[in-house]
Amino acid sequence: MKTACDKIEQGSCRRFTIPRMMNDPLAALPIGRKVTVSKTVAESDVYLFAGITGDFSPNHTDEAYMRRTRYGRRIAHGALAVGFMSNASTKILDGIEGTWISYGYDRVRFPAPLFFGDTITVEYEVAERNEAERKVFSRVTVTTDRGSVVAAATHILKRVDV
Repeated sequence: MKTACDKIEQGSCRRFTIPRMMNDPLAALPIGRKVTVSKTVAESDVYLFAGITGDFSPNHTDEAYMRRTRYGRRIAHGALAVGFMSNASTKILDGIEGTWISYGYDRVRFPAPLFFGDTITVEYEVAERNEAERKVFSRVTVTTDRGSVVAAATHILKRVDV
């Protein structure tokens, strides 16, 4: 808060406080702001994720089993792809002040398999803002170097410190 003189009389100043202007708390995330992150999905990524979550489904861990399926090889967890989306949401907030939380993911889909060794690119783009609820909605797409979309969702960020 700043102070200023309201009235100067005979060398004295009657002080009053100027309240700080409340800026749009979402201004740093305009519609269209975008970030991309890329990563090659390694076998170790999948096994570490399986160990953390306890999800040792043969889809992710049994190569011989998966050779007999339509996929022909092991696939990474869909939830691991959501973890990569989370990384992108952190990157889009780089340098932005305030406390932001992930409010959730809507319409999460896994339209194609994510294979070990795929190099993915996560594109995270602000699509909508709700100033009243202090929420930002972003389109998130995970695409492989083969051109397959392996995950897509709407992510909601919420500013909680205002």
